[in-house]
Parts: sequence; structure tokens; C-alpha cells
Amino acid sequence: QVQPVESGGGLVQAGASLRLSCAVSGRTFGSYAVGWFRQAPGKEREFVAAISRIGSTSYYLDSVKGRFTISRDNAKNTVYLQMNSLKPEDTAVYFCAAGDGGSYWLPRMYVYWGQGTQVTVSS
Repeated sequence: QVQPVESGGGLVQAGASLRLSCAVSGRTFGSYAVGWFRQAPGKEREFVAAISRIGSTSYYLDSVKGRFTISRDNAKNTVYLQMNSLKPEDTAVYFCAAGDGGSYWLPRMYVYWGQGTQVTVSS
């Protein structure tokens, strides 16, 4: 059973940093690409970042490039999202998802989803 579990969210002021973690159970973690999505109240779920199976390639939403960094540690079955220079518009529930890869920006490409962690950035 593959189950992502997010952690690390919280309430911070604009300009601060947070690191989200996504621990994925299951012995096949290295077989999956992993993505981070976010959903703000009243808005659709939005792609944020994704990383390939072995971590050689990463992808980002334009508005987070240069501020967010995705990484993975396959030995720990964990993917991280380092978020720096946070802005109020980054406020959302952040979800981690695992899938076979491909069109990494599309939620439907991911099979396994976590429950999400709230990130709130105050101005």
C-alpha cells in the first residue's frame, strides 16, 4: 500500500521559510514520480512542483521558481518541498501525490494522494 503523508505546514509571516515533508509508505517509492499541489479556498487544485523517480529532473510552477525547491531521499522514502520567501498568495492546503510520471502538472496523472497540510502566510 502506497500512502503519502504530508507534514511541516504552519502559520508564518511573509518572507519566512517552511519545509514540507512527504513520507511515502511502501517499498516501491523509487518507482514513483512525486508532485506537490496546493489548493486555496474557492480555487482549483494547482500544480506546484514535481520530481522524477530518481530525482534527476524537477519541475516548478512559474510563480514559485527561485523560491521553492523540491528534493527527494529515496533511502528515507521522503520528498521535501523547501519554501523560501513565502508570500500571502502561497496560502493553501498543500498535497503530496505519487504517480507514474508523464504529464507531471496534471492531478489525474497521480494515483496516490496525501491528506494535505495547511500553509498560511500572513502579510
